[in-house]
This record gives sequence, structure tokens and C-alpha cells, in this order.
Amino acid sequence: MRKRPDGAGALRRIALWLVVTAGMTLAGVSGSTAMAQDFTARATVLPGDSGIRDRRGRLELSLHLSQGVPYRIFTLEDPRRIVLDFREVDWRGVDPAVLLKSDLATAVRMGQFRPGWSRMVIDLAEPLALEEADLRLTEDSGRARLTARFGPVAAEEFTRLSGYPATPGWGREGLVALPMQVPPKAPDGPMRILLDPGHGGIDPGAERAGVVEADLMLTFARELQEALVRSGAEVYLTREDDSFVSLEGRVAMAHALEADLFLSLHADALASGRALGTTVHTLARSASDEASRLLAERHDRADLLAGIDLSDSDDQVAGVLMDLARTQTQPRSEQLADAIVLALRSEGMPLNTRPRRAAGYSVLKAPDVPSVLIETGFLSSPRDRENLVDPVFRARLANAIRDGIQAWKIADDTLAPLRLK
Repeated sequence: MRKRPDGAGALRRIALWLVVTAGMTLAGVSGSTAMAQDFTARATVLPGDSGIRDRRGRLELSLHLSQGVPYRIFTLEDPRRIVLDFREVDWRGVDPAVLLKSDLATAVRMGQFRPGWSRMVIDLAEPLALEEADLRLTEDSGRARLTARFGPVAAEEFTRLSGYPATPGWGREGLVALPMQVPPKAPDGPMRILLDPGHGGIDPGAERAGVVEADLMLTFARELQEALVRSGAEVYLTREDDSFVSLEGRVAMAHALEADLFLSLHADALASGRALGTTVHTLARSASDEASRLLAERHDRADLLAGIDLSDSDDQVAGVLMDLARTQTQPRSEQLADAIVLALRSEGMPLNTRPRRAAGYSVLKAPDVPSVLIETGFLSSPRDRENLVDPVFRARLANAIRDGIQAWKIADDTLAPLRLK
């Protein structure tokens, strides 16, 4: 049986390696149209009476609800989709495959969008515009029926009518709000870390054999939070429940928190091919490999699937000032990723054959916060899936990540005087 290395000694060795390799780098040596309606309260969808169907060349939506709720309907493009927001709907028992019977629509998703909000997104095969919508209440039972009809329009007309509506009281302010009250950061205070359990709400992430990525990563984020707090860190989560947080919102949280570190946690699944073991990803303009490029595209597509309008995001994220800030931050992110991989290897955790990867992940684009994305494993791998549902394995994984962060912190403090001011 292989003897496990001394914990403190392992941290020192990892930190020393980081300082040496970073020193080489510093010295120049190369290393590695909308409609809204108002009611109050929460409703349950009655799936047996609900459906999305084609009728005389139009798309018709019928949702039977236990009671009336406020709602709004609008469309977005790239890709073309219909978005319905509710305050608030319980989707339990609704099967998208049973609900959707249409050639004009290709897919439907629903779930909690954020606390107090629910959302349905319908992907379209061709441009359609809202023609009418109505919510009728049944006096004796209190139940409600929402009907909406969408008719074909030219592509140019769809573009003109689409966009995130400025409906009073329904604004986008919650997309980048902090989930909690955060005290000001003390200059000599503990390391402040933001953990990002990937996906959530309307975006469940990967699903295999009854295991849902969003739920699993929230559980693991809480466990990792406990391990980091015990080591003296101040730790926050981008979400505390099964709610959706936009990629833009996650990045904004890291900045608003003045976080020292940002870790996004995932457990992906491959549609084809085989992969297993943990991988640690950093931001790059071009992907290190094709698998990482496709992975970044899947992660970034979450906002589109959830009905977020990203039309203004690219200019904000790709600004010159942000690029300048990343000049200092990116090497620190890469050192953090290296430290975590070394700590995982020291603990004997299963690593992917290429554990260090990079791609253009939008969630890692906080310009002033060292950020990494950790794929804890692949739910498409039975071995990884078995490991990740095991609390004992997750505890070892959390402790190894904690050790990597501690080693990085030692090295980062050592290298701080050498950085450009």
C-alpha cells in the first residue's frame, strides 16, 4: 500500500514548485414583443391537460394551472426561442417529451429561474410571433388556463419583435445580485473564495442514471465550503438552492465580493466517446484541445437555453481594460489550476489523462479574480458516477482541492512582491 505523503510537506512541495515555475515565467522562461399579466401566489401545472401543439400552421400553448399567477411572454433570437416567465410555477410531474407535440417547436425546458421566478423556454424551428395570449380563471375551482398562439412571421420581423422586455417589476436586476449580505473585505482578513456550483434551476446540466449535475454540484459545493471554512477561509456560493444564475451574474458576484478566488464546479457527460477523471480548466482565447472547446460551448450555451438575452454581453466581457487586468490575473489562475492538479495527484485521486486544459469559458472571465473550472468527473463514466455519489470520495476530493488552494496561497504570497505594480 502506497504511503500517503505528509500533508504539510506536500503543501510546501507544491508551493515551492509553483514559486519556481512562476519565477521562470516572470524571468521570461517559457513553461507550460412581450405580454405580461398580473396575479399573485404560486401555481402547480396540471400536466394531463397541458400541451404545446401545432394547429392550422400555428403553434398553440395550453397550460392548465392550479391557480392564476403573473406571467409574461416574449421571444429571443440566436437561437430563436419563446420565453414564458411566471411568478411562480411548480413544474413537478411535467414531462417535456409528453408536453411538446409540435413540428414548429423543437424542444422545451422548464424550471426555477431564480427564487420567486419560474421559466419555460420553447426552441423554435422557424420564426413565430405572439398573436394572442389569455389566462382564464374557473370561478368554482379557482383553477386557471393559460393559452397562447404564435403565428409565422418573416425573419426580419422576428428580429424586430424579439428582445428582453422592460416590463415594470420584472427587470433584470436579479441576474447579478449577490445572494447574501456580504461584509466589507478587510485588507488583512481571511482569503475570500466564491464557489460556483454549476447549472441550476431551468438548467439541470448533465443527467445520467438518475444523477443530476446541478444537484450533485450543489451538494459538493457545500461540502467543499465546509472544508475551506475549517481551514480559515471565508467562503460563499453563487447559489444556495436549485435556482438559475446567469454566467454574467456569476462573474459579477466574484467581482462584487472582491473574491480572492473563483472555483466553478461541474460534472459533465459525453454524448459519445469515453472520458473519466478530474480535469481543471483555465481561460484561454483558443482551446487547448477539441474536447475542451466543445465543453466550453456546452457550458456557455446554458444562458441561451435558459432564455438569457446575451446581445450586450460580448462588448462588456471583451473590453480592453478587462484584458489588461487579466494580464496580471491569468498567470495566477494557471498556477492555481496547477496547484489543484498536484494536490489531487498527491492525494491519489483519479485524474484524467490530460488533467490541465483551457478554453474560452465565459464563467472564468472575471478580470481581477483568479478563476478555474473543475470538472470533478464525468457522469457518463460509471466509475466516475459511482465515485461522485459517494460521500467519502467527495470528502477526499474536497480536502485535496483545499490543499491545492492552500499551497497556491503560499506560493502566491511569495510571488506577490515580484509582480508589476
